[in-house]
Amino acid sequence: MVVRTRFAAIFIPLLFYVFSGVVGGFFVWHAFHGERGIAADLETRREMAEIEAKLKVVRAEEAEWRRRVDLLRGPVVDRDLLDEESRNLLNRVGKSDLVVILPQNKS
Repeated sequence: MVVRTRFAAIFIPLLFYVFSGVVGGFFVWHAFHGERGIAADLETRREMAEIEAKLKVVRAEEAEWRRRVDLLRGPVVDRDLLDEESRNLLNRVGKSDLVVILPQNKS
């Protein structure tokens, strides 16, 4: 009987500590690797930084286009410059235009 009492006195607390360690380890592992863990938070922050960088580029492009559109809304728009720029952007030529093709530099 004495052997069983010592065995129970050692084995039961040891079993309790092992079980507590396993449960605690489970929660710690999921706190880091889980769906809302530290690793997921770092990945979300990295994605947010990439998206904010793209947003900054898009906002700069929007500001450039707004500036260019505001130049067209002035009280006097030079129709010749507007026509020339629109043909340049659309790669079109007028009936009376003379086209000179220049060789491209291969640098």
